[in-house]
Amino acid sequence: MKITILGCGNMGTAYARSFRKYGLVKAEDLLLIVRGEGRLAQLETLGMISDSVDGRISESDLVTVAVKPQDFGAIAPKLAAVLKPEQVVLSIMAGITLQRLDSSLGHEILVRAMPNAPAQIGMGITAYATGTELSMRQTLMVEQLLNCTGRAMHLEDESLLDPVTALSGSGPAYFFEIVRTMIATGIRLGLEPHVANALVKQTMLGSFHLMEHSDRTPDELIKAVMSKGGTTEAAFKVFADGSFARTLDMGIEAASKRARELSRS
Repeated sequence: MKITILGCGNMGTAYARSFRKYGLVKAEDLLLIVRGEGRLAQLETLGMISDSVDGRISESDLVTVAVKPQDFGAIAPKLAAVLKPEQVVLSIMAGITLQRLDSSLGHEILVRAMPNAPAQIGMGITAYATGTELSMRQTLMVEQLLNCTGRAMHLEDESLLDPVTALSGSGPAYFFEIVRTMIATGIRLGLEPHVANALVKQTMLGSFHLMEHSDRTPDELIKAVMSKGGTTEAAFKVFADGSFARTLDMGIEAASKRARELSRS
């Protein structure tokens, strides 16, 4: 298998590392197209480095487009000129629809994916939609490549990538905000920073694994922690008064709306 990754920011680099880590592509068969020299040192051991969109791309089975969405318009004509009809183009650009990819590249075998930040450590989740029905070989190739960064989920309806972007694409930041706030509160209440950090991070990690290995719903798990007249109940009364759940719901809805706006721009 031969792969091109166009754009090697955080996510493009994460894909390159995962593809190499799991032996899905050899260094000599991985073409990394980089703008600028900032990442050259960390990329040179992963694959072949280039700073231009040229004919070598046409040798790849799959071309991953990982540039910033605002840069796509400038590189699209160059990419369109070297693509071959049988190649798979995998886009991880937020807001760039399959229709725009098709019209800009004049290419039919398209996959639009929305990964998230934990893909950088092989624990991400990526939802994707396709522009046309892929062959069995192409489907297995895409699934294998996406699964090496965590988990992959196929969506029949591309428009569902907007709520996916709000839920899992932006989702890590919501958890980071909760962790940040909890640590800051712990420190304000008198704990040493390193103690507050350890308590909150391990609590987050342990809670995830408890939920993952339990057959109980989140509601049931909350009730198992919350005793009548206890500390957890006191906290949840404040959460309810401050409409914590509603605020989170509204934030995710706003993110989904923005994703939809970006897709239409």
